[in-house]
Amino acid sequence: MKLTFYGAAQTTTGSMHLIEVNGKRILLDCGLYQGHRKEAFEKNRNLPIKASSIDYVILSHAHIDHSGNLPQLVKQGFRGRVFARASTVELCDILLRDSCFLQKRDLEYVNKKRKRDGKNLFEPLYDESDVVALMQLFVPVHMHQPREICKGVTLEFFNAGHILGSALVQLDVKDDTGSSHRLLFSGDLGQPNQPILRHFEYPSGADILLIESTYADRFHPTADDVELRLEKYLKHIDRYNSKLIIPAFSVGRTQQIIWYLNRLRLKGKVPREVKLYVDSPLSRKATLIYSRHPEVYNAEARQMLSQGVNPLEYPGMTFIGSPEESMALNETPGPMIIIAASGMCEGGRVLHHLKHAVQDANNIVLICGYQAENTLGRRIVEKRNPIRILGEEVQMNAKVEVINALSAHADRAGLIDWISEIKDNVRYAFAVHGDIEKVTAMTELLKEQGVPKVAAPAPGETFEF
Repeated sequence: MKLTFYGAAQTTTGSMHLIEVNGKRILLDCGLYQGHRKEAFEKNRNLPIKASSIDYVILSHAHIDHSGNLPQLVKQGFRGRVFARASTVELCDILLRDSCFLQKRDLEYVNKKRKRDGKNLFEPLYDESDVVALMQLFVPVHMHQPREICKGVTLEFFNAGHILGSALVQLDVKDDTGSSHRLLFSGDLGQPNQPILRHFEYPSGADILLIESTYADRFHPTADDVELRLEKYLKHIDRYNSKLIIPAFSVGRTQQIIWYLNRLRLKGKVPREVKLYVDSPLSRKATLIYSRHPEVYNAEARQMLSQGVNPLEYPGMTFIGSPEESMALNETPGPMIIIAASGMCEGGRVLHHLKHAVQDANNIVLICGYQAENTLGRRIVEKRNPIRILGEEVQMNAKVEVINALSAHADRAGLIDWISEIKDNVRYAFAVHGDIEKVTAMTELLKEQGVPKVAAPAPGETFEF
């Protein structure tokens, strides 16, 4: 068996790992690289693997940095099967169609400039017809139901507790030489005791481990800290009739924020004048999908339902539909909360909200998720000034707040908890899905936990077992 790391290797995005065994080629995830526009465009367009050579894809979850290049894989000749949990399939249908829309819109802006400069125009990585073709290739797989996907390879999904449908991928592999291995891929591991979803599971017996490293070097604040700080921000915008802008992923983060606001509301801690707008058609669709799957909710969310409170329905919450309604919010006085995609501020409606809001010192920009290098979100976190938004430099006068406790990624404590429970048989461990300082921290953590062989693979690096 051979294992080659093509994406999310010493970086956080573009998850893509190749297993070769018994004459078959199996891809774990096929995500988009996110970062500086030109670099990301080139990396995403030039797949490192011949698409038609891939027999199967196993998808850990629907986030774009794990699923977003699947349509291009199809466009370039992939005709195999994609195994994922059923709710992941539902989410991919809306997320990947949205990806097409965002690419088209972004390229309209980029190509205007390229045309003026006499340069060749860019084309989207894929279009909706490629998404339609991809959706025909999905095979939904239930958790805890082993499935032989090809000779010598059996797949089983466990709960990863990251977003709806997120899975720990376990593969029992017996190769043609008679050698056997159990490989466990964490995908993105959720933070323990996060809102709505159940805690991650602890599959046993793996001797090969691929583990994410997003927050291997830090601890998140407690959930109590989230509520206290949100309450403080709500009082601030109520006092100054200002705005709280929250760039948020449509899947996962948006639903978490709605849940926290509901908890504050039930405690009587939301000022009555503060309005909530969710400015993302995709977020509305994703929230409806979350609402259709209460079977994956944790005990607290199920208790809220039993008391007649839907944790994902907030009284007075407005989902913004048309671009015109979205733009009108810029001229509407506060106090208001605007939740809008994208979470890393690399596209979507959040950009024009930021452009109009960041110059006012009474407004707050709340960053509540990981921000990859070279993204606008990272530049906001670093408080660079001025910042460029939609091609224009603007002064960053608004308050910038960061709440890492809202992260759906396990922090160092959560990672230690998980590793300590599943490590007993692990002989080889690979730290992925993290910048160099993160994977370095993860390799040190794995060694401290007694794992014999540990590596942070470079892009394209291959290991044989």
